[in-house]
Amino acid sequence: MDKSTYTWDSYQHDIPDWFRDAKFGLFFHWGPYSVPAHGGEWYSRNIYDRGHEQNRYHVKTYGKVNEFGYKDLIPLFKAEKFDPRVWAELVKLSGARYAGPVSEHADNFSLWDSQVNPVNAYRMGPRRDVVGECFEEFRKRGIRCIATFHHQWLWGWYMGTETESDVYDPANEMYYGQILPLETNRYIPYQWPNDRFNIMWRDKVLEVINRYRPDEVYFDSRANLIPDIYKQQICDALYRNPDTLITYKQHDFPEGTAVVDIECGRFSDTKDYPWQVDDKLEDFTSWCYNPDPIYKSPTRIIHQLCDIVSKNGNLLLNVGPKADGTFDERAVKTLSKIGDWLRICGEAIYGTRPFAIAQEGPTVMKDNNYDVKKISAQIEKGYMMEETIPDFTSEDIRFTKKGDTVYAIAMDWPRDGRFLIKSLGLKGPKGRIASVSMVGNDGKIQWAQQEDGLVIDCAMDKPYEHAFAFRID
Repeated sequence: MDKSTYTWDSYQHDIPDWFRDAKFGLFFHWGPYSVPAHGGEWYSRNIYDRGHEQNRYHVKTYGKVNEFGYKDLIPLFKAEKFDPRVWAELVKLSGARYAGPVSEHADNFSLWDSQVNPVNAYRMGPRRDVVGECFEEFRKRGIRCIATFHHQWLWGWYMGTETESDVYDPANEMYYGQILPLETNRYIPYQWPNDRFNIMWRDKVLEVINRYRPDEVYFDSRANLIPDIYKQQICDALYRNPDTLITYKQHDFPEGTAVVDIECGRFSDTKDYPWQVDDKLEDFTSWCYNPDPIYKSPTRIIHQLCDIVSKNGNLLLNVGPKADGTFDERAVKTLSKIGDWLRICGEAIYGTRPFAIAQEGPTVMKDNNYDVKKISAQIEKGYMMEETIPDFTSEDIRFTKKGDTVYAIAMDWPRDGRFLIKSLGLKGPKGRIASVSMVGNDGKIQWAQQEDGLVIDCAMDKPYEHAFAFRID
């Protein structure tokens, strides 16, 4: 059949069980922007906007952008301590079940051995096939592999107010793409991508699919700029293996063809379809490594994970490596604590499905997707707009299920060790309860199912940290 006659109905795709079971993944923003490690991965764009803080820093540190531009950071990106085995072990330590480095950010620097794009990590900078080496080590450890693409942002990415810059030298087109009007660098562009750009965009993705066989292909926002035919060709290539999926943002792919992804947001309640949140371990501003970073607490990430999983979602968490390929000890410690909790309570997370209800308690997250308004604010400020996540209490419960077993995850430990789960009373959706036990602990508990809920009395000190899962049959 002629593919030109296909409609999006031809690409309806069942989400593989491995993704629905995995629940938690890691990815890594890493590239030449990790060398200055200043203000975030939008450094490559913002140094070309006169007066921007990253522009001032760059000029002070490296010189004028017509003499030392973003391309000149590539030789400094040596990744001299990059060890994919260490990265793979970090993924295992964290409890994540799928992972991958950012394949290409908006800066036109591919982290694989590319025959399509000469500006890549195998030919320049590290002179390593980062994607290929990571995927090999991940797969040895049973970790599924994700390839993430942000390169639709490249259209107009480098066009800025520093018009006397290396970006506007035609000799540097290989690094920065074709020279475009300033108005192009907005979410809804003044000038839409031409076929030359679209084909290169497609060919980069197809190269990674055909060579490295990722289990998941993730697209950052702005893929709405790319004509459907090229996105359909990617579906053709990837979905030859039904055990794969695509994730997308906003309305960049039609519903049912791929998995919707929300950046730093949340759904308020359960969806009848799988979805994903991408967020970062780094608190505020940056997705790449910055000196003296502030990391979110293990409790905050674990609560986020429990909330998302209860509503049929997955969490894809970013951590930025240093330019040399190592990780901040504080990030490793935090990921280790998340992994410790998952090794205790993982049965309430991995392989679960939504219960009849997702949640109870005073703390309810609002629907918060990544929309054009938020993106526009991000563009103006030059960094991701962070959402404030409230603190959960011992009255906040999140539910999952596995077969006939229901898991109730309490977000905190009450002072008296007494839990009241109102949704599991005698007339609740679980019906009559036969047994209750605490996941990961054999300590003595007493329970009673009443009209007004399930009462659990724990005659013990808090057995572990962060959140507390009960197994209910």
